[in-house]
Amino acid sequence: MVTPDLNLLVTLDVLLAEGSVANAARRLRLSPSAMSRALARLRETTGDPLLVRAGRGLVATPRALELRGRVGQLVQDATTVLRPAEKINLLQLERSFTLRTREGFVENFGAQLIARVAEQAPGVRLCFVQKLDKDSAPLRDGSVDLETAVVGVTEGPEVHAQALFRDRFMGVVRMGHPLAQGKMTPARYAAGRHISVALRGSDKGLIDEALFPLGLVRPIATTVGGFSTALALARASDLVATVPERHTGNLRDGMHSFALPVAVPEFTVSLLWHPRLQADPAHRWLRECVRDICAEHREDGVRRESP
Repeated sequence: MVTPDLNLLVTLDVLLAEGSVANAARRLRLSPSAMSRALARLRETTGDPLLVRAGRGLVATPRALELRGRVGQLVQDATTVLRPAEKINLLQLERSFTLRTREGFVENFGAQLIARVAEQAPGVRLCFVQKLDKDSAPLRDGSVDLETAVVGVTEGPEVHAQALFRDRFMGVVRMGHPLAQGKMTPARYAAGRHISVALRGSDKGLIDEALFPLGLVRPIATTVGGFSTALALARASDLVATVPERHTGNLRDGMHSFALPVAVPEFTVSLLWHPRLQADPAHRWLRECVRDICAEHREDGVRRESP
């Protein structure tokens, strides 16, 4: 199969827009005879006359009318691809970005991020959607611009990831709860009535794995689907919630938090995006905003992406 000359797309776009060989020739700075030869090649390639004589002018065939919008978009896309990325004017930027995050991220970082974006690019709108699974399809299909995650094997191999901060689990109870006083031990912690947060489709997780070698099992009073729900229940009862420290900072205000008496691995929360947005200036700017906001809350150093 012979590969068509893609340069003919520009010629076809101009011909269909002008509806005249002479006008198209002037626009492309070609001679009328050169443009006529190009039209002949287009007719041979497409198998359609494209433009036919009608009185003293030319009219487009049905096939040409069908192609006009598609060809124009193809030429525009190709021009955009081949044009060097320009430095954006943030004050004039008009764009919406969708960020998919676990609950707690918006409550702790959202206000500062929105304020930073509004100050630098008032025409930019942020849309936050809840992350219910680890499927990276929304990044691939473009319905999501950025997302936060603990990176694992379920993300697509092509997805870019940049560490934002380290986090750890901690216990939380209401003020005045018996566990708010005295030394915390594995046995005291396990003896409480617990709220399980089932993010992985199971009510068993890292906490239970850490208690098992000690011969301890925490009684699960209820299972919920998110950390904010767990904290709301713990605030209004004698139940014990176990949640990420940094992800739930603001949500834990007015409650008693304590370090877990068992060894549970820390984890890294990362920022994810698709490679097609890697060089996009506006997207790069937003990534920098997210990293800066998280860095302002960061207790340990995380190397940032080089410009």
